[in-house]
Parts: sequence; structure tokens; C-alpha cells
Amino acid sequence: MVTEGAPGGGGEEQAMAKASVTTTSESVELDGYEGHFEHFDEGFTVGFETYTADADLAPLFVGLPDDRCQAAHWGYVLEGRLTFRTADGEETFEAGDAYYVGPGHTPVLHAGTRVVEFSPTEELNETMAVVEKNLKLTSH
Repeated sequence: MVTEGAPGGGGEEQAMAKASVTTTSESVELDGYEGHFEHFDEGFTVGFETYTADADLAPLFVGLPDDRCQAAHWGYVLEGRLTFRTADGEETFEAGDAYYVGPGHTPVLHAGTRVVEFSPTEELNETMAVVEKNLKLTSH
């Protein structure tokens, strides 16, 4: 518990936001992808993601502005590598890299990669609604 207020206590106790792969409230498994997510009350989502297949996910973002992800992400590559494409080009992040990518990108996943990523929940949910719709269209 964290006590807010003057040093030495006297404030209201609040639990710190916390999550791990095994405690998240939401999990998604697709061919080549596994994600575990927790949405914190503070307006951020943490994702623990594993990529087991190479995939260019650009087609899943069709229908969003510029057909690109509209959420910012702050992350850390635990193993493997992850590429983001933007209007300015592309950048690949490898194991040990911390990264930030702003709105307006599409991801390219590489097999053998694990990342921990933080995103603003509202923008992530808006983007994922379009991604899920596109996933349903491609699975028929």
C-alpha cells in the first residue's frame, strides 16, 4: 500500500497498480500471437506480448486514419525484435531496447519476440475495435 499525503503518513491508503503475465484480466491468443493485458484505472494498459510467427499487421489497421495505429506505445523488448513502420520510414527494436512509438504506425512482428508494452487505454481500445473487425473479415 502507498500512503499519499504528508511524509510520515496521515494520508489515504491506495494500492499501486500492478500486473504480470499470470494476473492479467484479458488474454488474446491468435495464430502466431499471444497477448495478456491489464487495464489500469489511471488510463493505461500494460500488455505482455509474445510473437511466434513473422507477420506484417498493416492490413488489420485499414479503416483507421491513414490506415495506421492511433495509439502511442512505450515498451521494452525482452527477446527478439519488433519493427514499426511510419510515414517517415521504419525502425526495428531488439532485445534490451526500450522504445516509444507515437500514433501513426503499423507493427511488423518477428517470431521469437517477447515485449512488455504500455499504451493509453482509450486510444488502444478505439484502435483495437477496428483491428478486431478486420480480423473477423479476414477469417471468413
